[in-house]
Amino acid sequence: MSRVASIAAIDLDEDGWLLDAHTGEPVPEPWLRDYFAERLAPPAWATDILVYVHGWQTSPNSAHRTAERLIALGHDNLSAAPARYPALAAEGFDPWCVVVRWPSSSPVTPAGYRKIRDRAHAMGARDGGGHAAHILGRLLGYLDAERADPGAAPVLANRDGQFLHLIGHSFGCRFVCEAVQWAADVRLDYTLGWHSVNGSSSHPFAADSMLLFQMAARRDAFLSLFPHILPSEEHDGAPLRGPIVATYSRHDRATGFWHLRAEQQPGIGHSGIGPAPGPMYTTRLLPLAERYPLSALDHRFVNIDASDVFVRGRRLNPAGAHSDHVRPESAHLLLTLADYSR
Repeated sequence: MSRVASIAAIDLDEDGWLLDAHTGEPVPEPWLRDYFAERLAPPAWATDILVYVHGWQTSPNSAHRTAERLIALGHDNLSAAPARYPALAAEGFDPWCVVVRWPSSSPVTPAGYRKIRDRAHAMGARDGGGHAAHILGRLLGYLDAERADPGAAPVLANRDGQFLHLIGHSFGCRFVCEAVQWAADVRLDYTLGWHSVNGSSSHPFAADSMLLFQMAARRDAFLSLFPHILPSEEHDGAPLRGPIVATYSRHDRATGFWHLRAEQQPGIGHSGIGPAPGPMYTTRLLPLAERYPLSALDHRFVNIDASDVFVRGRRLNPAGAHSDHVRPESAHLLLTLADYSR
């Protein structure tokens, strides 16, 4: 199977609306589902569906290469040590990824960082007039409705047998969170899984894991920006079966020094999720030789300290290690989340 064929892509404009790949024009609302069906039908061979939203200073081609590299690293990890991922080794792991691309370029300066921060908020938050949450929510609903059954579904599988994993980097993490919060705000049912957070329902889509690399948002974002991620007396909560996992590194200057200046506190990508509306656990990004115990990841929120791994930045780049997440250790974490989703 060609790994290139494992990647599909959609593009959003500065308002967060879907653009037609052929014309570059916005896709009219009534045509959204037909457009998804034409370009994004999940292949029957895929065991897992990944949705990857890139971050700051990422071109469309770079976003595609990043997703392709993460998948390739995952294949390498699984081939080298299948015993570390017993469920994947037994049942197979053939991911298919939808890359969500958006205009994220700006000067690599504090002012440029603030510009894209404001754009990401305007694109994703409805109070900013943006449509990204609606478009991505519609995409996730479509992907779930079209999931094929790759074989006998294990006990904790979603209802059609394929697994759905949401992955964000930097400001892309905001779009991921806004998309699942959109589902919560319109009061759809949700499906939970794993062990400590299980339940049952028939939500139009349910993500089996959410992995946020170096999230560009304030540490209290899950209280201030995304208060409806978890169920409450007022809201049903977002459609998440598994944990919300966020990496952070003290070498990330974009979400450290710059974010501190912009919002009077460091970002999640530098210091981890702070106050949150659910149980929190903190551990470190493990080397390939170590398997994550279920007890380390089976929580509503999981902080992953990657300070010993995410250390590199491009020469003279003042953002530091903000984009140093394309690593074998990152693929190890992603594979483990997929493994425990079974």
